Parts: sequence; structure tokens; C-alpha cells
Amino acid sequence: MVTLIGQKSTTVLIMKLKTPIIMKLFFVCLVTLSCTLHSLAQVYQDSIKPINLEQVEIKDFSTKVITIEKLPEVYQTYIVSGKKNEVIKLENANVNLAEKTGRQIFAKIPGVFVYDMDGSGNQINIATRGLDPHRSWDFNLRQDGIMINSDIYGYPASHYSMPMEAISRIEIIRGTASLQYGAQYGGMVNYINKAPDTSRILGFENISTVGSYGLASIYNSVGGKTGKFTYFGYYANRKSDGYRKNSESKYDGELINLTYNASARFSIKAQVARSSYTYHIPGPLNDSMFSVNPTSSTRSRNYFNPEIWVPSVVLNYNLGQKTILELTGSAVLGERRSVQIEGVSTSLDAIDPITGKYKSRQVDIDGFNSYSTELRLKHAYDVYGKNAVFIGGVRLSDNDLKRRQVGVGSNGTDADFYAPDSTFKRNLSFRTQNIAFYFENLLKLTNKWSVSPGIRWENGISKMNGVLTYINAEDVPNEIKHNFVLLGVSSQYQVNVNTKLYGGIAQAYRPVIFKDIIPSSVLESTSKDLKDANGYNAELGISGSFMDKLTYNLTGFVVFMKNRLGAIAQTDSIGGVTILRTNIGDSRTNGLEAYIQLNVFHSNKMDLNIFTSTSYMNGRYERAVIRDGNTNKTIEGNKIESVPNWISRNGIEFNYKYFGFNILHSYTAETFSDPLNTTTPPANGTKGLVPSYNIFDAGCSYKLSNKFMIKINVNNLFNKSYFTKRPLFYPGAGIWPSDGRSIQLSVDSKF
Repeated sequence: MVTLIGQKSTTVLIMKLKTPIIMKLFFVCLVTLSCTLHSLAQVYQDSIKPINLEQVEIKDFSTKVITIEKLPEVYQTYIVSGKKNEVIKLENANVNLAEKTGRQIFAKIPGVFVYDMDGSGNQINIATRGLDPHRSWDFNLRQDGIMINSDIYGYPASHYSMPMEAISRIEIIRGTASLQYGAQYGGMVNYINKAPDTSRILGFENISTVGSYGLASIYNSVGGKTGKFTYFGYYANRKSDGYRKNSESKYDGELINLTYNASARFSIKAQVARSSYTYHIPGPLNDSMFSVNPTSSTRSRNYFNPEIWVPSVVLNYNLGQKTILELTGSAVLGERRSVQIEGVSTSLDAIDPITGKYKSRQVDIDGFNSYSTELRLKHAYDVYGKNAVFIGGVRLSDNDLKRRQVGVGSNGTDADFYAPDSTFKRNLSFRTQNIAFYFENLLKLTNKWSVSPGIRWENGISKMNGVLTYINAEDVPNEIKHNFVLLGVSSQYQVNVNTKLYGGIAQAYRPVIFKDIIPSSVLESTSKDLKDANGYNAELGISGSFMDKLTYNLTGFVVFMKNRLGAIAQTDSIGGVTILRTNIGDSRTNGLEAYIQLNVFHSNKMDLNIFTSTSYMNGRYERAVIRDGNTNKTIEGNKIESVPNWISRNGIEFNYKYFGFNILHSYTAETFSDPLNTTTPPANGTKGLVPSYNIFDAGCSYKLSNKFMIKINVNNLFNKSYFTKRPLFYPGAGIWPSDGRSIQLSVDSKF
């Protein structure tokens, strides 16, 4: 038995922001705004004609574009002061909600890297500041404040998938606030469901969408209030044939929420959410396949199916005007199933000419049993006549991940996830019990300046037991302790009513997860001295507005990760080469983020806005070594994979009365797919450069009345063939093409 203790790290922020980088960023933003303004000004000037209008009463002109707001300094039981945060308002947004097009939804959040991986609307895969976008697993993901990561210590990805039509807004708080909600580097992303109309007993909404590649999506919701009870529920169903051959998907999701407001001081909310989808996995391509036909497929018998339940109960008790107590109990339950023929793009899945049958497929099943209880306290008080707020809490978690992998499945062609238990070469349980205490205090030093120091302490243990048929169990760590303290501080200075400075630094932590410690073959081994990755997030920024015309938010950041996980080559006693999974070194990402929006024209009938959301990132490995063939090579100075230097999204938004139109340009610079920074891809396409790409999207909407709205979206307007990543593991190493041009028509009805 080997005990691994997560190391503590106390770090000092050293911002290395070079003047040329800052100049480049502002130059890009300035040119974008200037060029767009010049062209639009001429069009607008030519279109103005004097007309006589009869007197009318304007009842409702609703904005149909994504708007970005900020959270207050203290939000519910969270201290947000001094932390970068954004709120995306999605209700009536003129974007492709049915298919969850990430670059449109997160268009105004600078630096969001979107990984298009598994079909139409199945999952959102995003990352910021040089982190890993796989199922957004470097974020603390929540729905209505309830955590939806499958298992933070075992498999931190989120397999739960809500319909985006149900979401009213998305709250994003960056990693400098992580002491209050978790140790994740990325920060917290909280998807907030729509609220029912409490002025009536029953309200109903239907959003129906049809589109290219056989898309058919239906979302129905009901909600209202009767007496002290408020309720909301939805049912969503979506089908798509997919852009590529063998990429069809089917999805359904449900949610029921019931809130009882016992008094002005006490309420209880019970909620159950479920999602399930089946995705036909078309397989990876190599570069020549992608060049000839990006819609082609190399697999016809691979399927993926997660079914997840998220039940929760939240008790909220107002102890007085200054104190709030919140108790939350929740769980993530369900399975992630896959059946597939593994292999690279050039490994064919063909019928055996001798048997006349396909070979048996591999079945992998993860069972999630993640439970948590969290008690949070917010208390406001005065210190020498200045307002102060204390936030404290404790979180208990008990997660048991059942992993059955490399099972012998059927030789059929359908989505059959059955395999006899006796055939699983990996049949393991990964049990984690953990407790976390956290405290943060907002102190007003002056009327304009506040400071918020905080601390988080976590203590727990992960134990693994079960069967590995291809390796000696003694060669795998079976007990990992998590014991660490994280410190942080943030500060905010209100320059004037429209401008504020903010900044902070907070330590972060990424535990060794199940995937890191389980060798995938007999040729691999795992270091018994694995260390949890740790480091810090730091940021410094300014945000504000000017004359109600210009809105801006400029941020510099550093993300440092020590003890990053990877693989190195070793020579055994008889001269053979084995692969050791271990800590390969450190990584650092420095960068700048800029969001600038200009209101070109505004009246009670018309709005014209232009914006740029641009980021520069420089992600590099430090003091790191990795395996290359049979040898180990230093990768110090190499770029971190899937971290583009530039991500820039620029848009025009126009509203006139009940009509809305927007166009979005998205640019992502080239990236590397592996730590060795391989540029020339091998024949199977498993690694190599990921080229830069420019994508244009357009949308328009018309609100017929307060009850009906029609939207048309065109994704990838110029039918660009591109891909966002060459994954090194699931769903298969190689190229995964993103969708070409598509059109969606949506009708939103409310009664």
C-alpha cells in the first residue's frame, strides 16, 4: 500500500506581461472595431429617410442577442468582489440553443476554447486559460447551484447534459474564487434554469427546432405558483442524423422542481434532473481522409450512452437581516456506457472472411454514485463603521465510482452495451470520502476599496480495490490521501461609478484521478509516488463603461500547474521498454483577455452594437520530461496542447422593433495536439498541428408577439472544413471534424 499526500504550495504572483503583447491585443481590438464602424456607418447613413409615424404605444421591445452582466459583490452565499465573473443571459438569445453551439453561447467570454467532439448538442466541452476542454472537466460545473461533475476525484467530467433551451443564464466565476466552491483551476460554471411565472398557476412554453442533418428538437416546460408552492418542469427530446456518416444521436432530458416557501425566512426546494443520450461514434480520421471528405466515417459499430440522474434538496433559512444559512444535499447517479472497436483511423473494422462476422466489441461501463452535503453560512457585520461579509461552510462528499472496462461485448452493429462481468479485464471500485472547510471574508477598507482573504482545507482519502487481470495489483497505488490547504486573496477598487479595478490570487488543486493511476495495458505501469497537481490562479483587471456607449473588461492572468501528469519511457531489467505514468513537470499559461462592446446607435426602437472578445495565451511547459518512442525528451519551453495563442470572436448585433439580426466571426489560432509539439502528422493522424480556423455564424429573429418568436440560425456560413482538436484518448486518437454549414429554424411559444 502506498499513501500519496498532496503537496501544499505557497506561491508568489509574478506577472510577466510584455509590452508588445499588450500592444498586439489592443491593436487587434482597435482594428476590429474601427473597420466595422466604418462600414456600418456608411450603410446606416444611406438608409436614413424621413418618414411620418402615427402615435403608437410601445409595450415590449426585447433584446434578442446575448448580453453580458456582472454578479454583485456578494451573491447569494458567495463573495464575488474582486473576482472576474460574467453572466450570460440566454433567454431570447439569437443563437443555436438546440445544438448548444459553444462558440455562439460563449461568444462574449474571451478566451473560451470550444472543443467540438461528439455530435449535435450532446455535450459542451470548453476550457479557459490553457486548461483541458474534455467535457469541461477543469471547471466546477453546476446546475442551479448543484454540482454535476460525475466524480471530482474519480472522473471529474460532466456526463449530465441539460437542454440549453431551459437555461435562462450562465454564471461564470473564475478560479480565483475557487476557495468557496472547490479546488478546480477553471472556476465555476453555473447553469441557471428558467424561473416559472409566479403570477399564474400554470404557464407553458414550447420551443420546436428543425434543421440540417435531420435535426428535430422539442422542448416543453410548465411552471407556476399556487399558494406557497412554486413549481417548474421540462421535457426535452432531440434527434439528429449528424454531419458525418454514422454520427446520429438521440437525446431526452427531464427536470422537476418544487419549492415550498414556508415563510419569508424559510424555504425548501426539491429537484430531480435526468439526461440520457445515445451517440453513434463515427471514428477518427487521418489528414488525407479529412481532406478528401470530412463527413466520412471509420467506424460503424461504436456507440456512447451516458444516463445521469441529479437529485437535490436545498434548505434556505434566513436567520435575520444579516445572516443566511443554506443546507444542500445532492447526488450524481447513473452510468457512462460505451461499446466500440478501438484503434486509429487506419485500423479497419471489417468482417472476418473466415468467420463471416465482425469481431467482438469492447464494452466499458462507469457507474457513478456521488453524494455530497454542503452547509453554507453568510453573515454581514460592521467593522469600524464599514460593512463586512463573512462566508463559511463545510462540504462532505462520498463518491464510489464503479469501473468495468475492456469487457467482451457482442459482434453486432447496434448499441448493445452488454458484456458478461467475467470478461471485464478492469473491474474496480474507486471510493473517495472527503471533507472540506472554507472561509472567506469581505472587508471594506474604505468606501471604494475592499479586500477578501480566504482559506480552504480539504482532507480525504481515495481507496481502490478490484481486479486488473493484466497486471499485478501491487504495482498500482490503491490508496491516495488528499490533504491540503489552499490560500487566496482578492481585492477590488471602485475608481468611480462606472470603473473598477480587480485582482487576486488563489491556490488551486487537481487531484490524481482514476484515469491517471490505471495502466491501460501490460506495457504500462503507474508511479507509486504520484503527486496531485497543484499551483495557483492569478488575475488583474479593469472593467467599466464610458458614456453608456462603450463597455470593456481587460484582464491579465497567470495559471501555474505543478506536477502535471504524463508518461515517460523506462527500460526494465532485461532491456525492454515500459511506459510509466507519472508527474512529468510543470506548466504555466500567461495571457490577456479583452471584451469591448460599442453601442453604435440606440433608440427606443433600434439598437446597433459591435463587440470583440479576444484573448492572447502563452501556455508553456516548464522543467518537464516526456516519453518519445523508447526515450525521454525534455519538453521545457514547448507549448501546452490545445492552447491557441489567439482566440478572437467579433460580432455585429442589430435590433429594430421586433426584428433582430446578428453575425459572428470566430477565429482560433493553430494549436499542437501533443506535448512534443509534433507538426507533421503520421499516417494515422493521431498527432500533429491543428490548423487555425475562421468561422462565420449568422442569425435573425422576429417576435410576432409576447407569446411567439421565430428564429433562424446559419452555422458555419461559408461551410468551412475544420477540426478543433486531435484527442489522445476518448473518443479516439485522430481528427474529429466539426460540422459544416447548417441551418436551424426555431419557434418559441408561450402560454
